[in-house]
Amino acid sequence: MIDSHLHLWTLDSFVTGGVRPYGWLGPQRGALFRSFGEDEAHETLDAAGVRGAVLVQADDTVADTESMLAVAARNPWVFGVVGWIRLDAPAEADEQLHRFTAHPVFKGVRHLVHEDPRDDFLDLPAVRDSLALVAQRGLTLDIPDAFPRHLGGAVRLAREMPELTVVLDHLGKPPLADAGLMEAWSADFRALGREPNTVAKLSGLHLPDVAYSADTLEPLFESALEAFGPERLMIGSDWPVSTLGAPYGRTLDVLLELVSSLSPSEQDAVLEETAIRTYGLAVTPLAEG
Repeated sequence: MIDSHLHLWTLDSFVTGGVRPYGWLGPQRGALFRSFGEDEAHETLDAAGVRGAVLVQADDTVADTESMLAVAARNPWVFGVVGWIRLDAPAEADEQLHRFTAHPVFKGVRHLVHEDPRDDFLDLPAVRDSLALVAQRGLTLDIPDAFPRHLGGAVRLAREMPELTVVLDHLGKPPLADAGLMEAWSADFRALGREPNTVAKLSGLHLPDVAYSADTLEPLFESALEAFGPERLMIGSDWPVSTLGAPYGRTLDVLLELVSSLSPSEQDAVLEETAIRTYGLAVTPLAEG
């Protein structure tokens, strides 16, 4: 399989430039408050039999993107990079896109919308102008932790910009423990799935107040299949954030148990082919190799 959602960071960056990056990451995050580097990531993937990964930004800074691109240049197991650009400043975004797309491994962009105070971020005219530049270059937009503030915005974005591929991380973070909120999530989730330019990730499903198991997550998996189909679903770990909920192997075991109910061709789609097609990865699916 290909892990479509993996993060790296180093705490050395906390003392550079006088600006504290990774603002969401501090001692309150417990075991996450340390460096997670490329060697540990590769060992973790290799031990689980995962042949490669897509690195995804964890900070709204150019430095985070440049760090991932440097890691990719050193490591053939990094198949793609989803980085950050300043989406609310189109001229700056254009310059950053020009620079980053010089690296063939740069495949998409992401902004930590759940950390941004603007509820209408995805609707802002400047952001839409920047996303038009993203689409023109054949790149994708990942949207993290979309529910509750941004899942409706993701639907509007996908509908109004059909030329842009919108990737919903972590199934939008469904509030599985709250039946009332689940109705609101489900309505927007299904609406997003009706837009053909959308893809969803089976990732980051260590949800609050919910046991992490295939039985517990099966209703979400069935909803995802109904809304997107296996050809628009991809698997990812959200490592190392996922380690707060389970070790890497356990995280994958639960996801693989869910996927095992699919036909062989559908499993191939979820485990590799959707990620390869969505991000334009220069990788041959094992099913074809």
